[in-house]
Amino acid sequence: MPRTIPLRAVALTAALVAPSIAFAQAPAQKVSPPVSQAWIDLATFGGMGMPALGGGGANPMAALGGLFGGGGGKNEFGRTHTGMTGRWMDVTLMTRANPNLADATMAVPAGSQLAPTLKLVAPRTQKSPPPEPGDESVIEGEPEKPRGKVSLYWGCGETVRAGQPRTIDFARAQPADLMQVFQGRRATQRGTHLAVGRPVWPNEQDSRLVPARATLAGEHGFTGAGVPEGFRFTLPPAQDLMPPLELTQTDAGGATKLRWNAIPAARAYFVAAMGSKAGDDEHMVLWTSSELPDSGFGLLDYQTNAAVDRWLRDKVLLAPTVTECTVPRGIFGSDGAMLRAIAYGSELNLAHPPRPSDPRVAWEPQWAVKVRVKSMTTAMLGMDGGGVPSRDSQASREPAGTASERPAQPQQPAMPNPVDVLRGILGR
Repeated sequence: MPRTIPLRAVALTAALVAPSIAFAQAPAQKVSPPVSQAWIDLATFGGMGMPALGGGGANPMAALGGLFGGGGGKNEFGRTHTGMTGRWMDVTLMTRANPNLADATMAVPAGSQLAPTLKLVAPRTQKSPPPEPGDESVIEGEPEKPRGKVSLYWGCGETVRAGQPRTIDFARAQPADLMQVFQGRRATQRGTHLAVGRPVWPNEQDSRLVPARATLAGEHGFTGAGVPEGFRFTLPPAQDLMPPLELTQTDAGGATKLRWNAIPAARAYFVAAMGSKAGDDEHMVLWTSSELPDSGFGLLDYQTNAAVDRWLRDKVLLAPTVTECTVPRGIFGSDGAMLRAIAYGSELNLAHPPRPSDPRVAWEPQWAVKVRVKSMTTAMLGMDGGGVPSRDSQASREPAGTASERPAQPQQPAMPNPVDVLRGILGR
């Protein structure tokens, strides 16, 4: 005899299930793009290049700019990506209410030493798009067949780990083989950029340098034709310009021990080196501090907070409490390698009004701002940031007794250019 389900139980079940069905069928929150959007990129570069003054990490012109209110030299848009030693800021502003916005004003705090305002000016012409594949006006003739090899090592430690390196020979490699070496992580979103109708700073009308002791923490604001009133926000100290990342290197029996200063605002660190194999200029060698295979090409740039946190859990990035890493011995040839390190700051995303918690209420922000922060340094492997061999490293390469017999003579060999290395491998 079939079992009878009481009507009361059926009603109770329906009452419990109904809200979840209604929730699942509820329409997604309507979100409109902000009327106005600003991007601010902050970068500190140290290491090889112009020497730092007074430990401030700024180049000589930037230091003079600090003495004379920021007017000691000429600044150019895009230096947050050039690697030129110093402290840099790029700004881009747009508004949908005025797609042809020609100029605008940015209010900055007194601590910036650039106050009260910055002049933003839009470029007159759009940058031309990259050439399409097969464009005969750019590529003449058949490209040469790639040649050479690439080897990938990863992980901190004095010795090369089992199962390394991964090596590909371009003469025989298939597309799938390339992924074994050139696979990489990247979560770099759009930041400051040049576009018609989007004013930027710095520019030809306002090319002041960021002073050596400037702080950008404090209240900022944007005004311009079509920019919503009340576009003001406060930049917390955690998103201020970061201190320079300073590397020291010591020899550890052929391995190179790297140490760096702890940066309070750093969310994570990452280190990468690139050079050639001993005696083989067509064999490029890559090494990164990641615990997982990663070429590092996509990681030496701004990354989102969520990606940094995820890669910290995966041990692709070094924790903010870590201040040392050792490059294994026997990886690079005597010509050395280019060493790059990055400290990731925390990305800040603000919008007004804030997003409603009720999904039934549409979100129509008037303005939004994205602030990205990083600190990077470049050096030759086995040398300190200024391009001078460390004592331990230099002594380990000299015969016994010779180091004390003659005065130290700093040397600065030519840094291997990664573009030239790739051109040699790819036959360009």
